[in-house]
Amino acid sequence: MPGTVAFPKAIKSYVLRAGRTTTGQAKAYADYGERFLVPASDGPADLAALFGRDAPTVLEIGFGMGEATAHIAALLPEKNFLCCEVHQPGVGALLKRIGEQGLENIRIVRHDAVEVVDRMIPPDTLDGIHVFFPDPWHKTRHHKRRLLQSPLVARLAARLRPGGYLHCATDWQPYAEQMLEVLGAEPLLRNTARDYAPRPSYRPLTKFENRGIRLGHGVWDLVFRRI
Repeated sequence: MPGTVAFPKAIKSYVLRAGRTTTGQAKAYADYGERFLVPASDGPADLAALFGRDAPTVLEIGFGMGEATAHIAALLPEKNFLCCEVHQPGVGALLKRIGEQGLENIRIVRHDAVEVVDRMIPPDTLDGIHVFFPDPWHKTRHHKRRLLQSPLVARLAARLRPGGYLHCATDWQPYAEQMLEVLGAEPLLRNTARDYAPRPSYRPLTKFENRGIRLGHGVWDLVFRRI
């Protein structure tokens, strides 16, 4: 499968979900995979070469089925979006959206985003990082699997340019509280709000999120900037 490479094993912040790739998603792989899928590698990525232009680049970690990703990329055509996801149907779904919407500013790495950050993204490179609704790993014994822990946050912050932003969102309050604590403790980052930020206009409300809001569930956005 395009975009895979072997790296040493570590605790993963995700589980490969079962799911069937639809006919439309498989066709999108065939039609658009060669152009928009980026192989994972052990060396720094040449972002200007990958996108065919030198433009501000935003890294998205875990885009699910790509609904928000496609919306944001269409809304901000002046930015490049390097997007990581391990779920094959989700990658196929985003490729399908790319084709349907004629998007040119997305590239996809079907690989663990933590390893992509470590090996492919040099320091002081990114203008933004999006981490929307990562798995909250509700059970206490699974908290070590949560994506946003201090060591990774430090590496993410280092890969932002000064003035670049890290935008996280979750619908699980205990995880929001942990995110606020961990991000607030990172010396390279400063909170743009007193605690949680208003939802930035570029982030759409997904169908899942709208359903949660109707049921009275909360959503918390956090936006920090690299100093």
